[in-house]
Amino acid sequence: MGDPFASLADLVTYRAFGLAADGPLGAAVHFFVEDSTKIFTLLVAIVFVMGLFRTVLSPERVRTLIKGSSHGAGYLLAAILGAVTPFCSCSSVPLFIGFLEGGIPVGVTMAFLITSPLVNEVAVVILASLVGWKLTALYVGAGMAVGIVGGVLIDRLHLERWVEDYVWKIRLGPVVHPEAAASLGDRLRYAGGEVSQIVGRIWLYVLVGIGFGAALHGYVPEDLVARYAGAGNPFAVPVAVVIGLPLYSNATGIIPVAEALLGKGVPIGTVVAFMMSVVAISPPEFVMLRKVLKPALLACFAGYLSVAFVAIGFLLNLLFLQPGSLP
Repeated sequence: MGDPFASLADLVTYRAFGLAADGPLGAAVHFFVEDSTKIFTLLVAIVFVMGLFRTVLSPERVRTLIKGSSHGAGYLLAAILGAVTPFCSCSSVPLFIGFLEGGIPVGVTMAFLITSPLVNEVAVVILASLVGWKLTALYVGAGMAVGIVGGVLIDRLHLERWVEDYVWKIRLGPVVHPEAAASLGDRLRYAGGEVSQIVGRIWLYVLVGIGFGAALHGYVPEDLVARYAGAGNPFAVPVAVVIGLPLYSNATGIIPVAEALLGKGVPIGTVVAFMMSVVAISPPEFVMLRKVLKPALLACFAGYLSVAFVAIGFLLNLLFLQPGSLP
């Protein structure tokens, strides 16, 4: 059986609209229809499942798991939990305070907070469906490595002195979450509410990302992309990170852009570095973190992430010299 999303895109683009398959508009419309139907179908399904998962995994349980591990193992466990726990960025400040209140070191806490937006469980499934599991595994591994190394550095450099003073004095109550004893009906209603809330919050960013990816796919010549973002440009990776810094999108919204860039022959490392900079260094996230971190630590945080993303981009480009391909 063929891909139903591709078949629907064929029907809409070539039959309903009568566009030519080899024309730029036809290519752009086909990309938009196929990716939008696939991404939103997966988005609704995965958010619903993760909503059910959240009814049995509270932030307090995550905090307890990390606190119960050794200091060294805590970084790895924090990164793993950051990658798989279904908590949105709006939970970052109460989670940060709650972790510190629970006696978890700042570095271990930051390993969780760095990994959580980078490796989003919804985005991982969608990314794998669009570009394959090999690139997805590289992205997940790189994101977790950035979180672990960042957490270790923060502890080794004793940067906890740049956490806002009031944070250490707060006694934070439990973060609001669905009761573990809720009935199945309550859990299903909660999961449905999560779909409505999360999809309602990010649908526009996802559509903008798909539209931008469609424009790249249909109208931007491959030789132009290769000239400025290809393997022959030694500055392509840092430029990609700098371009991504002021942009604001979640991991789901940036995936179609990454897919289009890969299709145009942009090297893997450059694409991954761009994705990470857009997702992890967004202005709204920094405004939120400013509530608990002093400017000096925020500056170190942004500087570390920028350098880490550039390093990952160069490393992946060296490992996979053939642009747009995976082993």
